[in-house]
Amino acid sequence: MNLRISESIEQSIATKQAILADHDFMSRIEKAADMIIASLRSGGKIHFCGNGGSAADAQHLAAELSGRFYYDRPPLNAEALHCNTSYLTAVGNDYGYDHIFARLMRGTARKGDVLIGISTSGNSSNILKAYEACKEMGISIISFTGKTGGAMKELSDLLLNVPSTDTPRIQECHIMIGHIICEIVESALFPKK
Repeated sequence: MNLRISESIEQSIATKQAILADHDFMSRIEKAADMIIASLRSGGKIHFCGNGGSAADAQHLAAELSGRFYYDRPPLNAEALHCNTSYLTAVGNDYGYDHIFARLMRGTARKGDVLIGISTSGNSSNILKAYEACKEMGISIISFTGKTGGAMKELSDLLLNVPSTDTPRIQECHIMIGHIICEIVESALFPKK
């Protein structure tokens, strides 16, 4: 068998095992779900943002909440900020790419909402600008990052920093953590009878 294949799988498992063994990290996952549940119960919206593969994860997780996860239930108010390409290209062109998320948050978000920023480095400048807007508006911030948390660490209300510096391993854990949160949120808001 190709050695690189088995090494990649082993590294992915090891990163997930490190999270599993970290009780503080596990409690932060639960706290993230609680923050989202509280926002949705009070009429809030869950916003997601990221770039590249993290944008794909943001869109994926927003769809799990706004569509369905494990079972049929009413939709939840969740959206990824990058999905309107006309907006994205206009604001990127007119104001600069660093402002794409902040400007949209200022236009669509309200106090009590939650922004989930996803960045393996934790240093995405357009996410950091959105965080600054959130701080002004009273919007809670959850960050999915890599090991150090980057610059997003200081602006986050809750940091989920995957214990790795390897981008694919970090992204694999981000989607796992996101799925766990979606399951907790769905079952709390729509308990099965």
